[in-house]
Amino acid sequence: MTDAASTSHPRLTDRPAWQALAAHHRQVRDLHLRQLFADDPQRGERLTAEGAGLYLDYSKNRVTDETIKLLLQLADECGLAARIDAMFRGQQINASEQRAVLHVALRADASERIEVDGVDVVPEVHAVLDHMATFSASVRSGRWLGYTGRAIRNVINIGIGGSDLGPVMAYEALRHYSRRDMTFRFISNVDGTDFEEATRDLDPEETLFIICSKTFATLETLTNAHTARAWSLRKLKDERAVQRHFVAISTNSEGVAKFGIDTANMFGFWDWVGGRYSMDSAVGLSTMLAIGAENFRAMLSGFHAMDRHFRSTPFDQNLPVLMGLLAVWNNNFLGAQTVAVLPYEHYLKRFPAYLQQLTMESNGKHVTLDGVPVDVPTGPVYWGEPGTNGQHSFYQLIHQGTRLVPCDFIGFCQPLNPLGRHHDLLLANLFAQTEALAFGKTAQQLEAEGTPSWLVPHRTCEGNRPTNTVLAQRLTPETLGQLVALYEHSVLTQGVIWHIDSFDQWGVELGKVLAQRIIPELECTDEPKLGHDSSTNALIRRYRRLREGQS
Repeated sequence: MTDAASTSHPRLTDRPAWQALAAHHRQVRDLHLRQLFADDPQRGERLTAEGAGLYLDYSKNRVTDETIKLLLQLADECGLAARIDAMFRGQQINASEQRAVLHVALRADASERIEVDGVDVVPEVHAVLDHMATFSASVRSGRWLGYTGRAIRNVINIGIGGSDLGPVMAYEALRHYSRRDMTFRFISNVDGTDFEEATRDLDPEETLFIICSKTFATLETLTNAHTARAWSLRKLKDERAVQRHFVAISTNSEGVAKFGIDTANMFGFWDWVGGRYSMDSAVGLSTMLAIGAENFRAMLSGFHAMDRHFRSTPFDQNLPVLMGLLAVWNNNFLGAQTVAVLPYEHYLKRFPAYLQQLTMESNGKHVTLDGVPVDVPTGPVYWGEPGTNGQHSFYQLIHQGTRLVPCDFIGFCQPLNPLGRHHDLLLANLFAQTEALAFGKTAQQLEAEGTPSWLVPHRTCEGNRPTNTVLAQRLTPETLGQLVALYEHSVLTQGVIWHIDSFDQWGVELGKVLAQRIIPELECTDEPKLGHDSSTNALIRRYRRLREGQS
């Protein structure tokens, strides 16, 4: 058992820094950002941090210097520095599964040494990267031929969870750098429509499937994989064709070989890589095929730059630490239950969905590392859409609704696709939204403008809505790595404060177990004997009747 799991910790709410924060909150809860900025003309320049290619403006959060001081004190009391060090040294900080948590090793320099159980894992990581690069170059150059001698033009990644969300997000984010003469698609849902729509216009002779499953046993992924196999063989006929049209990201060589995939084309990863932290491992093979090995390594370099920043920068200037601590403040003291992530970059349209798994699967926990109930809310709901689209959708609730929604705005100073005034208009909207959310518009201002008195209440915006703004020069593979690592380490920071295990996901398992029980009840020809609750029993019976066309 790890130290984290076996050593009793004080309740979070009993810690001196937490109690000081609670008292401080009572003093500042009615302060408005209008007043904070008026009292400190340099606030917008002071409450910023910069590192690893990213600039963070957190001045529009409802915090004072004392708030930040107490949050940093809380981080010290909760042992954040030691926890960071333990992760980078390969200790088993995933307590419930007794595993190391070493996604940082996936992007370590070849000269570094990172040990798990006394074994340096960095050479293994780079061996897999080299294997990926060799294979990727072969496919992209046309040297890798399908079974009938035609080059691969289509790549379909089959996975689910982290084996899908990461590759999809990365492909969309880096589409500007991708091969435009190749088609990249992603299948995750066991709903047959997902498979049908992904393959209906493709030729099996030119299509490569990447089956992404660590165990090679994930129900949804293997179901789709066998459907892909049948789809391919309907035209290719010969079982030997599977070796030219399927590769695997897995650790189960026996299962991979049984499927018909040559294990020479199996790309491995390790149990110290969680699914939602795996997009920079072999799980990113589809990304490398799309953007090339050089760009993929640039993305890893961005990850690594943020890793170094997180590990070595004092906490008062540490981007992931500051964002994590501000998330705790907004969640636990201001009562915010959600966080909106709003990238003003269309290529990042899948980034909020990716963050949903990264943040909510990590910190959606109800017990501490000691196995006792948490005493404060954990894991806010993450959601969002790209700007400016969201402004004509849900921003109304953020500005004038009754719920406090902290927002992370992400912008880039140089466009990837310069087009007239477009980028200036895009960034003007980003800056305007953070200003409007912070300062709002008062009834007095509206009245001075001549707004009819009856209309004033409808147009008043109270402001005082907290935001972070993250700026980078340009969306590049390196920048994407920096952004993802920023949120990865913010997640750890929050988890350390709450003293939870940010790296297990037992809540995901229960539904899987119950589904395995229900599947034969749906598929059997005789009327099954059902032993569920009355609702589930009734739903199964109704489904069976309507599936057969009965009323």
